[in-house]
Amino acid sequence: MALSLFDWIVIGVFFLIVLGIGLAASKTAGKSSLEYFLAGKSMPWWLLGVSMVATTFSADTPNLVTGFVREGGVAKNWAWWSFLITGMVTVFIYARLWRRSEVLTDLEFYELRYGGKAASFLRGFRALYLGVFFNCLIMGSVTLAAIKISSILFGIEPIYTVVIASVVVAAYSALGGIKGVIWTDFFQFGIALVGAIYAAYVAVSQPQVGGLSGLLAHESLEGKFDIIPDFSNTSLVVSMFIIPLAVQWWSVWYPGAEPGGGGYIAQRMLAAKNERHAVGATLFFNFAHYALRPWPWILVALASIILFPDLDSIQRAFPHISEQYLGDDIAYPVMLTLLSPGWLGLVVASLIAAYMSTISTHLNWGSSYVVNDFYQRFVKPDASEKELVLVGRLSTVALMLIAGALSLTILENATQAFNILLLSGAGTGAIFLFRWFWWRINAITEIVGMVVATINAFVLVLGITDEMLANHYLDAFSMRLLIATAITTVVWILTALLTKPEDDKKLASFVSKVKPGIGWQQFEHRGSSKLGYQLLSIFVGTIGVYAALFAIGNFLYGNTFFSLVMLFTFSISVYLIIKWWKD
Repeated sequence: MALSLFDWIVIGVFFLIVLGIGLAASKTAGKSSLEYFLAGKSMPWWLLGVSMVATTFSADTPNLVTGFVREGGVAKNWAWWSFLITGMVTVFIYARLWRRSEVLTDLEFYELRYGGKAASFLRGFRALYLGVFFNCLIMGSVTLAAIKISSILFGIEPIYTVVIASVVVAAYSALGGIKGVIWTDFFQFGIALVGAIYAAYVAVSQPQVGGLSGLLAHESLEGKFDIIPDFSNTSLVVSMFIIPLAVQWWSVWYPGAEPGGGGYIAQRMLAAKNERHAVGATLFFNFAHYALRPWPWILVALASIILFPDLDSIQRAFPHISEQYLGDDIAYPVMLTLLSPGWLGLVVASLIAAYMSTISTHLNWGSSYVVNDFYQRFVKPDASEKELVLVGRLSTVALMLIAGALSLTILENATQAFNILLLSGAGTGAIFLFRWFWWRINAITEIVGMVVATINAFVLVLGITDEMLANHYLDAFSMRLLIATAITTVVWILTALLTKPEDDKKLASFVSKVKPGIGWQQFEHRGSSKLGYQLLSIFVGTIGVYAALFAIGNFLYGNTFFSLVMLFTFSISVYLIIKWWKD
């Protein structure tokens, strides 16, 4: 497709604003590592909340949702909707605990909670494992989406997309630090949301679709609209609905939905002004992430099934697409080719915004691990603040290079990357929930859990075929998830029970600082317990956000009465949460 002059002007203005924000933030970002990675712990809840949403609104997210809808209907999105429970647990229990810890990164927590060489090893190893390998796998997946989008829309070769994207995003991320990332996120989120909504409008307005009424009545979409799977199909219900809600949310470590908070979500909470701002940021994030954003992508995905019912139809329409990148997730950028000149520039800018907001966060988060939890901790403890910022900027560039290489050589589609990430953390999630409250968990417990989960992922993916796991109730991935979760959970619990806990002095220091409130009866100054209030808030908050999700969906489906009932339910939950939060 050819961009008009107006399209290029829109994109050019977008880049100038983003680079301007990065340059403005660079004036303070270089003062110290605290300023570079946590913005001096001075950020308000609304800005942090939008930044979290913008980060998870990545270029590959519309592709992932599109792939889910085309493969299994709207209900397949419970694979990630289920993580809302994790998010609400983080809001009402862990956000305050993270802010009280006063660490620079969530990995620094290991030497706050544990002691000895095992804690040091855990911190250093996970700094490289999560900050480099795992983080680059995520960024590679996001860059893969950028490759597919540019290939479909403009026929650009993958290598050129990676080079252009890498230079721009690495430049402003390295310059501005986390403050530049957060303020650019705020700007980029608005652009990305408008672009997604307009893309959905154009997709539904196609003559072959016939508007919302034509979409809802189209025979090729029968069974695709169900928000909750058809309970007459046992296998579908168990795999898509029950397993995610019963097991996945607490058992799996996944970026942006870590049990107990972690990664860049923890980074945002640690950058908050105080505990209340940390809670407010994560609460807003969970509402916007799970209820507000999915429907524009879902509408595009449903319309794509009518226009491009299978991969062959996509291949015929776009013969230049490499077979490596041909999958159901590519239908989203395919649908964007329907946009008219003028608007195309805005939507392209919105996709660039989505890409840059995610990558910039992961670059800053990953480099914070490399600098704080590896370089300063193990390589040069007496490094100056100026040197730490320099290492942070250099590691930002290095991480971008690795991610680009992965997107060009290994990854093929968004669903593949999503499944790999889920399995590699299956079973470890409960450790991150209970380590704040169960004194028997030690550094050895976390090391064993991590090692067993990794071995499980490799064995289950590379050594066991789908046919070996075939049954009438679960798909192959759900079977892998259950097996991995069961093995890892049993092993780490046994490890906690059979190994010596951390010494009392270390535990007492942790409890005195964080004040978890429950589970530490043997120590003084453990804080007051508000578990009843917290559990009630988690329940009401979860019901409220799901009600908002159902309200929007049913409004689009024309089920006005049920939509209003869900909207009323959401309103009641908002009232209760605000009342309790103020108290």
